[in-house]
Amino acid sequence: MLKQLNDWYQHHFADPNLSVLFLLLLGAFAVFYFLGGILTPLFVALVLAYLLDWPINYLMRLKFNRTLSTLIVMAVFLSLAFFAFLGILPTVFRQGVAFIRDLPVMFNQVQEYILTLPILYPDLIDPATFTLLVENLRTYILDTGGFLLSHSLASLLDVAALLVYCILVPLMMLFMLKDKNKLITSFVQFLPRDRKLADQVWVEMNGQIMNYIRGKIIEILIVGIGTYFTFFFMELRYSALLAVLVGLSVLIPYIGAAVVTVPIAIVAFFQWGSSPEFFYLMVAYAIIQALDGNVIVPVLFSEAVNLHPVVIIVSVLIFGGLWGFWGVFFAIPLATLVKAVLNAWPNTQAKIENAEEDKLG
Repeated sequence: MLKQLNDWYQHHFADPNLSVLFLLLLGAFAVFYFLGGILTPLFVALVLAYLLDWPINYLMRLKFNRTLSTLIVMAVFLSLAFFAFLGILPTVFRQGVAFIRDLPVMFNQVQEYILTLPILYPDLIDPATFTLLVENLRTYILDTGGFLLSHSLASLLDVAALLVYCILVPLMMLFMLKDKNKLITSFVQFLPRDRKLADQVWVEMNGQIMNYIRGKIIEILIVGIGTYFTFFFMELRYSALLAVLVGLSVLIPYIGAAVVTVPIAIVAFFQWGSSPEFFYLMVAYAIIQALDGNVIVPVLFSEAVNLHPVVIIVSVLIFGGLWGFWGVFFAIPLATLVKAVLNAWPNTQAKIENAEEDKLG
């Protein structure tokens, strides 16, 4: 038994580069798992720094130095964020409060319609079982709505933490972007020397993470803005709130689009009933989702779409369960990382075996 374990270890970890890669991945996993909540401002700053590094590099190609490029990009970003915060957030919050307040009325209307189904189709639906199911669903939705409202209000009361985040995140972004090369050099000094394989994986993943974050932000903006104008043109209530939900739903592949369909359908049915307008809106929403899945995603994530949908969903469930929001946000890059490591592992072992054969030859 011990000999088999030793043979397995020698086969998979004989190369120091493999051992270093494994230890680095294990260390990163431990940091995210145990310190994820504490380091949330750092993660936010890293994501936004990745996003802004692209325009900074563009300005540097125009002969601006990095410090000036960073100041220009940060000034533009903070100005846009400030106006977006003042222009969008109050409207979304008001519509969110109104939506939760009207939720019992909306559900009662939907419930009345659903309860007519056993009368129309008595052979297919048992009235008693169906009524019990609807009541349980109603209680769950109302309890969830009340929890979300109270949780949102409690979060807004924590103004001190919000102000600290608003100060810390931009400051960390500024220093990360301005002193990017210095920080990377300082960090690399603490890494082991035998990290050739880790460097190869990092170079590949660094580009993919940058493209993924930039693409995901662009996708959120395109889907959110397109949805808002569609809902606004069709005069759907809570159009800003629902558009924000649809835009953010792209963070969770497949699952997000399915979940956000429920409030859209409830609001549309509450407003129009089973009239043609209801079906027109659901068709328009289906077209938006189809364009997102078949046009926007392939264009923005040409490499990521090589992953099978089942792999993406499983990645969302696993990494989301481990690291919450950040696990969901980076589910596709993390799945790609696992794939890249698995592909590199046997290739490296084959190189070792070939080198040993050359020595014997």
